[in-house]
Amino acid sequence: MPYPDFITAFPSIDVPFPDDVVQTAVVRSDNGLVAFFTFLKDMQLPPHSHGAQWGTVVEGQIELSIGGETKIYRAGDSYSIPAGVEHGALIKSGTRVIDVFEEADRYSIKQ
Repeated sequence: MPYPDFITAFPSIDVPFPDDVVQTAVVRSDNGLVAFFTFLKDMQLPPHSHGAQWGTVVEGQIELSIGGETKIYRAGDSYSIPAGVEHGALIKSGTRVIDVFEEADRYSIKQ
């Protein structure tokens, strides 16, 4: 099921991937950033690290490597990435996830 219109109406963020690959909608506070991602094409997320992140798969599938351990996450599965731990993923087209970042400024909001 797609995200409802009130969620897709939230601002987008600047991510280093084209709009035809991933769509974003976010809610930001001084304490963190909640991002709703929709992946329109298969995508490889290169290994990287940043502050803590928690996420859940709403629909689809992610092959996520966290600190050298790789697991498949499907709808209903959640993951937690500690601050500074390297992670990367293979994300299937049609996947939707909600990620919560401890860094409120993890991504810039598009104007």
